[in-house]
Amino acid sequence: MKLTVKDQQGNASGELEVRFPIIENQRATQLVHETIVAYRAAQRSGTACTKTMGEVQGTGKKPWRQKGTGRARAGSFASPLWRGGGVVFGPKPRDFRKKVMKSAKQVSLQKALGERLKAGDVAVVDDLKFEAPKTKEFVKFLAALQVTGTVLVVLGQADANLRLAARNVPDVELAEGVSLNTYQVLRSDRLIFTRGAFEQVEQRLLKS
Repeated sequence: MKLTVKDQQGNASGELEVRFPIIENQRATQLVHETIVAYRAAQRSGTACTKTMGEVQGTGKKPWRQKGTGRARAGSFASPLWRGGGVVFGPKPRDFRKKVMKSAKQVSLQKALGERLKAGDVAVVDDLKFEAPKTKEFVKFLAALQVTGTVLVVLGQADANLRLAARNVPDVELAEGVSLNTYQVLRSDRLIFTRGAFEQVEQRLLKS
């Protein structure tokens, strides 16, 4: 598969050969699912916490005597049946992370990126540089590439001017080729790679 490489003004400036093999049919679909589930689980803070009956602070005195009051028997103010009492089987702080093998992450990224390439959702530019952090210039760049919806811009390395120019544009996310993951590839409507970033991702996918 060959991709048309464009310049910053949206004009064709060359071609780029996709070197990594694209996974066809439904192969590796389950790996993509497992990787996304693991990624989203790892984003959970896991800080929800409730007190058990033994952790509720207060007196240990019996509310009233066992018999003779006409009321139901009660042994503690911390009873789960009472307002302000303990919680039965409530949440406790926990780690939601799931283990995914490195090879599985690589195959899922390969599958996801291949599907986006086949769908025509990927654009490649020679380079992306701004002399000043101007949001207007970044919006003009997106218009030149005829990109709409949510956009992921993948760079070869972090660029301060580009980060400042893009931060006020809604639905735009920046990433680097060395850390690109499956969730980022699938989340946005369109993907824009610099040539250097695409080659970085290819090197990751070509490693055995």
